[in-house]
Amino acid sequence: MSIQKPSHTFTKIHLKALRTHSLNILFTLSFTVFINTFSFAQGDIPKEGTKLPAVDVKEEPVTQEVDSTSISINELVGTKQEVDSVKTDTIKPKPLLNSTVSYKAADYMAYKKKESKMYLYNEAQVLYEDMDITAGHIIIDFNKDLVYAKGIVDTSGVYTQRPVFKQGENVVEPDSIVFNTQTKQGLIYNSVTEQSGMNIKSEVTKKVNDSVYYLKNAKATTAEDLDDPEYYFLIRTGKLVPGSKVITGLTNLFIYDVPTPIGLPFAFFPLTKKRTSGVIFPSFGEDGTRGYFLQNGGYYFPISDYVDLAVLGDYYTNGSYGLRLESKYAKRYKFNGNVGFRYENLITSERGFPDYAKTTIYNIRWSHAQDGKANPTSRFSASVNLGSSNYYQQSINQINLPSTQNNTLASSISYSKSFQGEPQVNLNLTASHSQNTQTGTVNMTLPTLQGSVSRIFPFAPEGGSKKGIIQNINLQYNLRAENRIATTEEFFFKSEMFDDAKIGAQHTIPLTTNFKIFKHFSMSANANFNEVWTLNTVNKYFDPETETIVSEDVTGFDAFRTYNFSTSIGTTIYGMFNLDKNKENKKIQAIRHVIRPTISYNINPAFDNYYDTVEVIDADGTTISEYTRFENNLFGTPNNTFSSSIGIGVSNNFEAKVRDKDSTKVEPKKIILLNNLNFSTSYNVAGDSLNWSPLRVTGGTQLFNNKMNINFGATLDPYALDSNNNKIDTYNINNGGSLFRMTSANFTLGYSFDSKGLGAKDENENAKKERLLSGGRDDDLFGVSEDFADSRFLDDNKNKDEEEEKPGELYNYKIPWNFRIAYALNYSNNQRQNEISSHSLMFSGDIEISPKWSIGGSSSYDFKNKGFGLTQLRFQRDLLSWRMNFSWVPFGTYNRWNFFIGIKSNILKDLKYEQRRKPDEQL
Repeated sequence: MSIQKPSHTFTKIHLKALRTHSLNILFTLSFTVFINTFSFAQGDIPKEGTKLPAVDVKEEPVTQEVDSTSISINELVGTKQEVDSVKTDTIKPKPLLNSTVSYKAADYMAYKKKESKMYLYNEAQVLYEDMDITAGHIIIDFNKDLVYAKGIVDTSGVYTQRPVFKQGENVVEPDSIVFNTQTKQGLIYNSVTEQSGMNIKSEVTKKVNDSVYYLKNAKATTAEDLDDPEYYFLIRTGKLVPGSKVITGLTNLFIYDVPTPIGLPFAFFPLTKKRTSGVIFPSFGEDGTRGYFLQNGGYYFPISDYVDLAVLGDYYTNGSYGLRLESKYAKRYKFNGNVGFRYENLITSERGFPDYAKTTIYNIRWSHAQDGKANPTSRFSASVNLGSSNYYQQSINQINLPSTQNNTLASSISYSKSFQGEPQVNLNLTASHSQNTQTGTVNMTLPTLQGSVSRIFPFAPEGGSKKGIIQNINLQYNLRAENRIATTEEFFFKSEMFDDAKIGAQHTIPLTTNFKIFKHFSMSANANFNEVWTLNTVNKYFDPETETIVSEDVTGFDAFRTYNFSTSIGTTIYGMFNLDKNKENKKIQAIRHVIRPTISYNINPAFDNYYDTVEVIDADGTTISEYTRFENNLFGTPNNTFSSSIGIGVSNNFEAKVRDKDSTKVEPKKIILLNNLNFSTSYNVAGDSLNWSPLRVTGGTQLFNNKMNINFGATLDPYALDSNNNKIDTYNINNGGSLFRMTSANFTLGYSFDSKGLGAKDENENAKKERLLSGGRDDDLFGVSEDFADSRFLDDNKNKDEEEEKPGELYNYKIPWNFRIAYALNYSNNQRQNEISSHSLMFSGDIEISPKWSIGGSSSYDFKNKGFGLTQLRFQRDLLSWRMNFSWVPFGTYNRWNFFIGIKSNILKDLKYEQRRKPDEQL
């Protein structure tokens, strides 16, 4: 396409309109009238500088008059050089366009040779080079190389089939178009175009070339309804570069056609679809102890196509500040992840006051995931969350609110490699970290090496299945080596943290086989060899001066070896209870019971050779104390007591066949009554007392279409306690009690349901990921992030039922809602304390009281301590193109409120108002 430089001409004409000399204006108008009159007197074809015939422009029902001093149709035909009709040959052939023009219409296509015009009517279309124009009425003027396009008025007087102008990726939907096929310039009236999420409706648009459009009286908005937008920016004059930017003159904000004082003498709207650097506007508010603040403001850097960086900061008027570095990276079919560093310098009160305090807290997070297609034999992953133990509890950045209830920070970085072959060798290298936020203790493994060789069947046949005891014999090799560190936050990342490091390795070789006996019984036999290496042992001796046993650490290589044997037999029993024998189509037709009993036998020899004695001299004489030098070993100590025990276990499963509510279905529906109900205990044949171990009972099920999860467990001890609450070798029933003494029990319940019966709430994935990376829950029972300015944490794509409710005889409007609960109960009675050790209920829910209004909240109640936990109330209003949020924590350590109103679209998300306040501590 040819490109013309009309910007100077356009600007020059525009500046003329600003002149105020009356004589110049009068002379110009007189000259224009004279020229127009003289030109029409010469013949049928209008000369240059004339207005278009009435059929071309004036018949358009919604076309508005344009100031000829700013935008003129004359400019579109100014390049053609006309000559006097007296000197022109009347049989001159019709001019041709530079390229082939394709056109069509539904009703008629008429060519008037005298006018050299083609008229297309009803569903007309013109294709010329990369230009595509569709409209109800199109006129092609071959003399002037002009194309006129407009809609048509139907029988009801409605203006329909408005033109659609397409050129490349740009699409414009105006009321009418005048386009020059030579200069590629045009005038577009009442055009509508979409650019990077922004809709622009302009009264008059002048197309200069493919990349420049001049606008007059344009409305820019992200609203979907352009006829009645909720808001728009009125652009008196402006310049549009599609896919790049909009530059305007005087611009101000209108809300429902009401002007507001929010305006600028000029404005710049970036429209690029690529990532660009830019300022991230902060949120502001007030803290009760630190004054006014700005939060989460900074700058965004798109470093490359694979990685970016956001530098964010907080500042408080009392001198406190915070810094956040957030970076995301990704490479398709390779990997993706994010890295974050957060640091806060917090000042409380003022220097010189007794409550003045200054603390620094930090947090480091890293998440990395490798695509499964990247390398099938090796994999690298990372999930890191470490830093100050009290970071989430003391942080005053409100994005961390849901993470304040976390009790543990955990990290893991691992690399695994598989060496294909027969047998296959697997290696895994892991560095882990666990940090208790209550006690400040830190446990790390730097690193853990795990290796294994897949199962080897030395006696298996070359082809076919393995049968019998011999052919099923198999062995493995497993290695686990660790460098374990236990320290406190005080020495974290300091040389002192390695003082108490422990290093060791464990080698295990299990030898197993399995086979069938009596057709219905499965039997297995196992022999396990275990060897432990360590660099940390102990030596003990009696110190007569202090009359205590002194333990000293010994550094050096040492090892011990153990082995054990076990065997087990089990079967599966099926039972069916038919409750509808007479075919009466009962609600419950049958119950199915599956029982899986198992009996095992274990032998653990005693390895006394690894034990030493130390003589203790006391007032009663000399006593001997036994110990092993492997007490501080990472992988346990060798067994010094021979044990021979029989284990008993029973697993149960209950299912039912019930009549389906759908009468069209013939087969009954299967539901789970109890997913599992397990009993397990053991009897030590070699023991001289307390032979029976406690009976452990566990179970769980899922109800209401798997929306409710129930799990329970209990420990039942058959032995009684003496007066000092010590276990004695007397059965509890023989001591005047029941058959079993319940020593502990637990019960958990989780339920998620809603008005539509869908169960779990469809939450924003970024919000879930933020909570999980912080070590929290994936649900909102601990609340949601209060950073409403960050659209990543908002769920604007909720699954809503678009079907309208059919009105009934009575007013019946179903209000959408969802609700989630998590209940936990723990009971302890080891030494007759008979107490509820913990008893809590967490709940959260949302109610959509209208299609645009929703309220929600989350809280918890501790029945033991009789108090509420973190409570958050949430209110949200959908204002079409805008959204309004209000969050309130009414009481407790983290009481605060946050109000936000802003535009949804990312292109204008910085147009917002946000007020945050943390109530005064004394209130």
